[in-house]
Amino acid sequence: MPPTLHTFTSAEQALRHISSGQRVFIHGSAATPTHLVEKLAERAAELKDVELVFISVLGDFPLAEEKYRDHFKLNSLFVSAPVREAINDGRGDYVPVFLSEIPELFKNHVLPIDVALIQVSTPDPHGYCSLGVSVDVARSAVNTAKKVIAQVNPRMPRTHGDGMIHVSEFDAMVAHEAPLHEQIMSLKMSPEEQAIGQHVAGLIENRSTLQMGIGTIPDAVLHALTNHKDLGVHTEMFSDGIIPLIENGTINNRYKRRHPGKTVTGFCLGSEKLYQYIDDNPSFAFLDIDYVNDTKVIRENPSVVAINSCIEIDLTGQVCSDSIGTYQFSGVGGQMDFMRGAALSKGGKPIIALTSRTNKGVARITPFLKQGAGVVTTRAHVHYVVSEYGVAYLFGKNLRQRAKALISIAHPDDREHLEKAFHERFKS
Repeated sequence: MPPTLHTFTSAEQALRHISSGQRVFIHGSAATPTHLVEKLAERAAELKDVELVFISVLGDFPLAEEKYRDHFKLNSLFVSAPVREAINDGRGDYVPVFLSEIPELFKNHVLPIDVALIQVSTPDPHGYCSLGVSVDVARSAVNTAKKVIAQVNPRMPRTHGDGMIHVSEFDAMVAHEAPLHEQIMSLKMSPEEQAIGQHVAGLIENRSTLQMGIGTIPDAVLHALTNHKDLGVHTEMFSDGIIPLIENGTINNRYKRRHPGKTVTGFCLGSEKLYQYIDDNPSFAFLDIDYVNDTKVIRENPSVVAINSCIEIDLTGQVCSDSIGTYQFSGVGGQMDFMRGAALSKGGKPIIALTSRTNKGVARITPFLKQGAGVVTTRAHVHYVVSEYGVAYLFGKNLRQRAKALISIAHPDDREHLEKAFHERFKS
């Protein structure tokens, strides 16, 4: 029977709902229920072939350790640091899928969920908890799972939107207070990142609707937007960088057609300050990712500017964002959802922003993608590419013109090599 209001049990007892051979969903990002994960690892000897599905997870994740490979099978929908080694060592698998379509995997029984492990806020007086910082795909996992086990944490913010769940929907509730996982970006930006921020900001018009991720390049863009007016936000995720722009009125969501006056997102990841800022804040709407990342929804907002990065791009505009050759680094995520949605938005601008070289001096603009690299965004979907050396506009350009435009924003020391590759390929 589902628990009554405020009926809690131990993690050990709650996890008895999991049996060998089942598929278990694990809540991700800042909401990763680490206490339940650690207690599940302690049950390993009793379990075999439990399939774990998740997007990015954070913090200690012992279930990915070599000693548990016969007990837990990782089937990752996005590869994050705690599972990266396991995936690339063959102890787990990766599913390339658009973030917007992950709920369909659950709903249409492609990946039916037996048990969902989630982390939620404490129940309100009406018995409702919130998925808090991470509604994204967790909403659909909860809706479709046969059983739901909730780690109830008073530090989880109560967010407005699709994340409300009544305690009657839980098969077990485990009380455990702990800080949420944080990811705090360095305030120190390189000159290259600052230059990219200025270039991208120059492409953004007043009243635009923004999508951006987490990292120094998105933060560099946000730092360069202080003189803009009436910006909106409709994004799969955000971090601390938007707070100053909301507080000074640059972001007010006034001219959005979908959810005017609200910052729309699927999840957030940042500092404790960010989590306190969104707590019970009605100006934020945390919604199911199959809605947030739906291109039909995205395109209805005015002048959508999608700002995404990548690992490398070839001279024809093919974008690799999830792997380094065959080494699986991250995932498809929502890049294509928003690149396409922005392209279809009236006045929209899909942007790939990248430093011309990595921190180790490896060129990101290359004649060919590395062997085994995955194409996340096709060359037909790419419009703007921005490096510290400027903006290349590829839409409507033929292969020769694209290559010339990309060479012009490559690192100067890489251009001779790229020019040689250009002449060999295009016989000119």
